[in-house]
Amino acid sequence: MTPAERMAVAFARVLRGAALKVPTDSVLAFVEALGTLGVEQRADVYWAGRATLVRHPEDIALYDTAFAAFWDEMRDAPVPVDREQVDLAADLADDSDNDDGDDDDVAGDRPERPTVALRWSTAEVLRHKDFATYTETELRDAQLLMQELRFIGPPRRSYRLRPDRRGRRPDLRATMRASLRAAGEPIDRRWREPGDRLRRLVLLLDISGSMEPYARAMLRFAHAAVSGRQKVEAFAIGTRLTRMTKELESRDPDTALARAGTRVHDWSGGTRLGECLRTFNDQWGVRGMARGAIVVILSDGWDRGDPELLAEQMRRLRRVSHQVVWVNPLKVTPGYAPLARGMAAALPFVDDFVEGHSLAAMQELARVIADNRSRDRRRTPK
Repeated sequence: MTPAERMAVAFARVLRGAALKVPTDSVLAFVEALGTLGVEQRADVYWAGRATLVRHPEDIALYDTAFAAFWDEMRDAPVPVDREQVDLAADLADDSDNDDGDDDDVAGDRPERPTVALRWSTAEVLRHKDFATYTETELRDAQLLMQELRFIGPPRRSYRLRPDRRGRRPDLRATMRASLRAAGEPIDRRWREPGDRLRRLVLLLDISGSMEPYARAMLRFAHAAVSGRQKVEAFAIGTRLTRMTKELESRDPDTALARAGTRVHDWSGGTRLGECLRTFNDQWGVRGMARGAIVVILSDGWDRGDPELLAEQMRRLRRVSHQVVWVNPLKVTPGYAPLARGMAAALPFVDDFVEGHSLAAMQELARVIADNRSRDRRRTPK
């Protein structure tokens, strides 16, 4: 990032910390404006930010205060006489109380001035932090970041036809309507072609005891995918298979997670991956839900069932699906090898084997799903 881009992003964080709503598209417009105007002239920077970052007239006063604090004091620029001076204060979560009173004595020698608190974003820290070490507050913050991810794979051909100038199928009805403008002569011929549609995304979440450190974060990830994208199905895998798509459709995360917790009765129990996959294939997958879909299995691969049964069901699932992705949070462990019976049996039938321990790993998962590769690509596990 250029210095202008870094300063623009930092200023946007200051505005957000001052309770001013600054969407991402406004920040991008501000960065583009600074790239054109530069940061040498204070007036150019001020009006560029005010034009792109302020959406309501009542926010102008707050913007002026934050602008003076950030651009004047941080860059040692002289503050105009008609501007109200402000103090900068860092709002840190781990600050300890200081009752010595030294700061109060120093501050008492100068006139009282308003304070703008700088709240530093923890998004970058959460991106690489292991889900197993998350607190409840960090899980809620991660929920918002997960909702920004887009798990959209390569489209599939639809049976529905759409107008297309370069199509090869004649659209007789549209051609006849167009001929009315030329006294019934079909001069302007119309065509149609099959359109595209999103592929269904199927999430199979392992909720067994071995996955307990990651199940909370994975469930929030499933909710973000179900509530933010069409044609997403979510299942819980434990000692039995439980469909929880309807429970996760609520926009409110707390409501959705509470309903899912009531729906699933085998949390932190054993794992029978083979039997659960057989139930999924028999009742939903092979019948249509998994056909041409992107199937994501979130599991550490520990299985109490028969590995031959798991291998057989993975073969069936691979045969009908477009892509099978296995997300294993233990893959990031140094020296990890897929030695668990379930993981070893399933891996030959997996298209992509990725990590799943952090938000950064979830972003990599989104990239893998969006990778536009054909169904006939070489299926070599990674």
